[in-house]
Amino acid sequence: MRGTELLVPAGSLETLRVAVDYGANAVYLGGEAFGLRANAKNFTIQEIREGVRIAHEKRVKVFVTANILAHNYDMPGVREYFTELRDTGIDAVLIADPGVFMLAKELLPETIELHISTQANNTNYETFLFWHRLGAKRVVCARELSLSEIREIRRRVPEEMEIEAFVHGAMCMSYSGRCMLSNYMTGRDANRGECTHPCRWKYSVQEESRPGEYFPVFENERGSFLFNSKDLCMIEHIPELIEAGVNSLKIEGRMKTALYCATVARTYRRAIDDYLESPERYCANMEWYKTEIGKCTHREFTTGFYYGKPQAEDHIYDSSTYVTGSTYLGTVQESDGAWCYLEQKNKFSVGEQLEIMQPDGTDILAEVLEIRDSETDLPQASCPHARQRLKVRLSVCPVPGNLLRAGGAS
Repeated sequence: MRGTELLVPAGSLETLRVAVDYGANAVYLGGEAFGLRANAKNFTIQEIREGVRIAHEKRVKVFVTANILAHNYDMPGVREYFTELRDTGIDAVLIADPGVFMLAKELLPETIELHISTQANNTNYETFLFWHRLGAKRVVCARELSLSEIREIRRRVPEEMEIEAFVHGAMCMSYSGRCMLSNYMTGRDANRGECTHPCRWKYSVQEESRPGEYFPVFENERGSFLFNSKDLCMIEHIPELIEAGVNSLKIEGRMKTALYCATVARTYRRAIDDYLESPERYCANMEWYKTEIGKCTHREFTTGFYYGKPQAEDHIYDSSTYVTGSTYLGTVQESDGAWCYLEQKNKFSVGEQLEIMQPDGTDILAEVLEIRDSETDLPQASCPHARQRLKVRLSVCPVPGNLLRAGGAS
C-alpha cells in the first residue's frame, strides 16, 4: 500500500513550524501573489526558502499555491514568479488555470511537481487523465465528489498518478469554490484570493415597493444564514478514504491559528497511523479523536459530499458563529529548563491551569507560577495585552515548539 500523506496548511512561518512538528508529511502555503488566500499572511520568496529549510530538515515536503484564475495582465507576473520559485527548493506547485500550468511546465524544473488544484473542478476520471497526459503528478478532487466516484477514478487512472482530497475544514457553498458573491457584493474576487465570505452573513428581505423596510427571514430570533455550510470532518472515516485510493488527506485552513493547525494535524496524524498499524486500535481510539478535534475552533461538522449530496442538516441556518473548544495562549519559542519564552496570543493569569500540547498526542497539565515581561523582567499577575513577549514559569517546563492552550482538558 502506498503511504498516506497528511497535507497541512501553513499561513505563516509560525504555523509551518507547528505543522512540521505536529505530524504533517507535507505543507502547502501561498506566496505573496497568485494564491487563493490573499488575506493570509503568506510568504515572501525568502520566507519560502526558510520554510523549505525547516520542513526538509524533518523530511516534510513544501507545496506552493498558484491557483488563481488568471487574466491577461497576470501572465507577466506569473512568469516572473515562477522564475523566482525555481531555486527555492519547493516540492510542488498547485495550479488551476491551464495557461498558468503551461507556463509552469516551461519555467519550472522537473524536480518541482505540478499539482492540479480543486479550483479546476476535477469531477471525473477523464479530467484526471487529461491532466496526467499534460504532465501533472497529482490532482485534487473537487469537494463535490463522493467516495464511490473517487474509487472509480482510482481504478481508471494510472497507479503513479496521485489523488488528493480535502478531509477537514471549511466548505464553500459554491461549486468547487467558483463563487461570485464576494466579487459582486464587495468588489473582492474569491477566484483571486480575496473572498469576504458573504455566505456567512446575516440576510433579510426587502420588498420592492417598500424601500428601506426590511423583513427578517426567521430561523431563530437572530435571523437566517442562508448559505452557511457546516465544516467538513472525516476523522471517523479514515479507512474509507484510504481504501478509496486517496493518497493525500488535505486539511483546509491557511488562515487559521497555530492551535487549529496543531490540533487538527496531531489528531489526523494519530488516526492515520493507528489505522495503518491496527484498525482495531483506530476504532478503540475514536472517542479521543472526536474529543480532540472538537477542541479547535470549528462550526458543526459534516461529511460533505462523500456519502451523497448534502441535505438541509448539512447547513447551519440559525447562526454563523464558531464552536470554540479551547483557547490558544502561545507557542514556546525558547526554554531554559525553568522559564519558557513566548509571544502571548490570549490572556492567562498566575494560578491558572493550562495544557502543554505535545506532538505525540499527550497533554501535560501545568500551573502558571509566574509571569514576567521578557524585556523589562517585571512581574505581572496576568497578560491581557495581545502579542506581549513573556517569560513564564510553569509547574512543568515545556520545550520549544510546544503549544500552550486553556480550556482543552477533557
